[in-house]
Amino acid sequence: MYICTLVPDERAIEEEAEKKIGWLFKLIFAGTATFRWIPYLSILGYLLCFVNHLHDYFSSSTPYQQTSGNLIQQSVSLLNVKDPLFKRMGASRLARFATDDERRMKIVEMGGVQKLVDMLGAATDDRTRKETLNAIVAIARKDEAVRALQSPRAISVIMATPESSKDAEIERCKGKLLRRLGDLKHDENSSPS
Repeated sequence: MYICTLVPDERAIEEEAEKKIGWLFKLIFAGTATFRWIPYLSILGYLLCFVNHLHDYFSSSTPYQQTSGNLIQQSVSLLNVKDPLFKRMGASRLARFATDDERRMKIVEMGGVQKLVDMLGAATDDRTRKETLNAIVAIARKDEAVRALQSPRAISVIMATPESSKDAEIERCKGKLLRRLGDLKHDENSSPS
């Protein structure tokens, strides 16, 4: 009787071990790569969404005109909040939205200019005064908007704005606004009716 014992070939054992270790390294690499690239995939998603919005913006202007009206309304409503930070945010947003005459007039129609004047009169800190004056100057590039500022109360509030020892931009904006009001008043007086 012959007993046959199978002695595995050492070469075959080594090849099998190399295959298993190779698969282990591949799995570790794939897991690490997946773990490392997950944050970038979300950024790519945001980037694709942004590109899609840009495409929509440049291909048709109607939805964005409606959206800008809503954003202007939200910004004007921020001026009613008691917190000065939110008021500054609203004024800053209005200054950024006042890029063309149509938007400036929309701000005037929504009562934004009068609310900015009220905000300027009630401002207790320089940062709020600065943002408010910047917004009023941005809106006052349109003659109709300047006419909305020519009420005696608005002029007195602008002139009564205290000087700032820390921020020269407040004085610059105040002077620019008063010159603009004076220029329009001069133009109206000199033009024949």
